[in-house]
Parts: sequence; C-alpha cells; structure tokens
Amino acid sequence: MSKEMLKQSMLMAVENQLKSNDPPETAATLQRLMKEGYSRQTALEMIASVLIGEVFDVVKSNEPYNEKRYVSRLHQLPTLQSDDEA
Repeated sequence: MSKEMLKQSMLMAVENQLKSNDPPETAATLQRLMKEGYSRQTALEMIASVLIGEVFDVVKSNEPYNEKRYVSRLHQLPTLQSDDEA
C-alpha cells in the first residue's frame, strides 16, 4: 500500500469515527484544532496521523487497539504532530 493510499484510508477511518461519534474525542479534537486556527483538512490529517501511529503500535506489539492510548495522543495534538506524519 502506498503512503497516499494509507493516508486516504486513515482519513476515511477518521471520517467514520466522526460520523459514529466513536470515540467522541475525535470530534472534540477536530473542533479544538479548528478553533486553534487549523483548517478542517489539516486537523483531519493530524488526527489521521495519530490513528496511523495507533495502527502501527497494534501491528508492532501484536496487541489489541488501545483506545485510551489513542485518545491520550489526540489530546496531545498539535504538539504530537511531526512534519513527516500523515
């Protein structure tokens, strides 16, 4: 899977989280980032980068999805974001 395909898949997953409001912190993070001046697209990409990190950790450690860790990382945005993510 190319980097662009992975990014698009993660953006779709974030949109699904927003539609289902699961976890609700995804929508709260989107709203917070937009209030901080980020465009919706940039905020979505930041959230997707956190989701990519969680997926990577799940695969690397062969452990189940950790929503608590994911939500904790959402709370760290935008400082968690690096230039090469998403």
